Amino acid sequence: MKLARPTDVEILEALSDGKRNTAANLAYHLEKDRSYINTRLPVLADYDLLDRVGPAPNSGLYEITEKGNLVLEHVDRMDEADLDFDAFIDDQLDG
Repeated sequence: MKLARPTDVEILEALSDGKRNTAANLAYHLEKDRSYINTRLPVLADYDLLDRVGPAPNSGLYEITEKGNLVLEHVDRMDEADLDFDAFIDDQLDG
């Protein structure tokens, strides 16, 4: 996975309280451009770090996943040269 830092980490942090949120609210809270946040949320969902949740399929509500919380917990290890970060996170999920 390739995170756009610091924004992707900030999005995960903003959702780490377990509450659902929208791109508009996240953009306001993070003081970022809404269109940029709108591009990042589906990417984070594709990485299984976020889930797009209802009640309507296109409601635009997102929540953090277990994998997203693990990435956030270990984000400081992401740049370690001798660590395959994706495999490390997958191992943490399986273990």
